[in-house]
This record gives sequence, structure tokens and C-alpha cells, in this order.
Amino acid sequence: MESFDALLERSTKVHGHICAGQVIGVRMSMLGLESIGIVDPRGLDRKKLYVLVEIDRCATDAIQSVTGCSLGKRSMRWIDYGIMAATFVNLDTGKAVRIVAREESRELSKKYCPEVENKYQRQLDAYRVMPQEELFTVDEVQVHIPEEDLPGRPLKRIQCESCGDWVQDCRDVECDGKNICRGCANGKYYRYLQ
Repeated sequence: MESFDALLERSTKVHGHICAGQVIGVRMSMLGLESIGIVDPRGLDRKKLYVLVEIDRCATDAIQSVTGCSLGKRSMRWIDYGIMAATFVNLDTGKAVRIVAREESRELSKKYCPEVENKYQRQLDAYRVMPQEELFTVDEVQVHIPEEDLPGRPLKRIQCESCGDWVQDCRDVECDGKNICRGCANGKYYRYLQ
């Protein structure tokens, strides 16, 4: 695996700026990959890796840049919990770890960089050097990934019998004997202007 500095540089380019979330995401990814036995996530091991992220913040860009996993490749899934956490899964072995950034690390940053007055800069600097056990909580977990959520070609495609949109990957809903899209079943997040 590449060095922390090289991975952080790549992550910063992807994200657009350096921030504490980038440092957390890179370190979280390195720890997660090591914990599940993935050595070359962007190369030989790319089809073995699946990541579930629980927040749509800076660290997620870092995780994507380090692991090569993405929503478009269907090797990353966003679970909207709002928690600075990610679960790394080795699809070959089933081994999985959930890593959570510890809230206490914000306050602990004072211990590592007391001379830095700006709290955001202090956290960014401290997270680079803070021991993993003070920055993260790591738990081995078991994850069931439904077949329709795995990378690869869609398992099925159907046309919504209400609006006509095409629905892939078993995301359709049966309602009153019709196969319809989730938007028609549950309400859409948008409305037409005409």
C-alpha cells in the first residue's frame, strides 16, 4: 500500500482541499484495509473489497480515493446514519470491520498539538500523529450484502407501471399488483413544474 502522505495527497486532490476529515478518512481506510487483509485495493484486490460509509462528509471522499470503491462501481454503499464511520468488507473471506472516529479525539487533539490555537488546524495536525486507538474504535462485524447490492450487472430491470421509468437492481416495489418504482410507491423527492 502507498504511504499515508501519498494517499493523503491523492485524497486532497479528489476532495479539493485538505481538512481533518481527509486525515481521518485516509487513516480509517488504511486501518480498515489492513484489518481485513486487503493489500492492493485499487489493483489486484479491487474486486474483493466493499465499503459501507455512514456519513456523507469529507472522510467519505478520502475513503473513496484510498480504496478505489465508489457508488458508481457498486463497491461502496452509503448508509445515511450521520456517523463518522465506515465498514470495510473482504468479499472473498467475509471478514469485516466497522471503524468509528472517536468523538473524544477532538478534545485529545489539545494533547498532541497544544501550541496550535485554531481548533480545526489543531485537529488536522493531531489526527496525523494520534495513535489509532485514540482516534478510532474498531469492531469486527458480520455484514450481509444482498445480491442486488453487489457489484456487477443488474439482476433485473423493470419498467415502472405507473410513471414508465426503468428500475434496476430489484429496487421496484409491488403495489396493488403492479411493479412500480420507489418514487411512485413512496413519493418522489421532486415535482414536475409542468
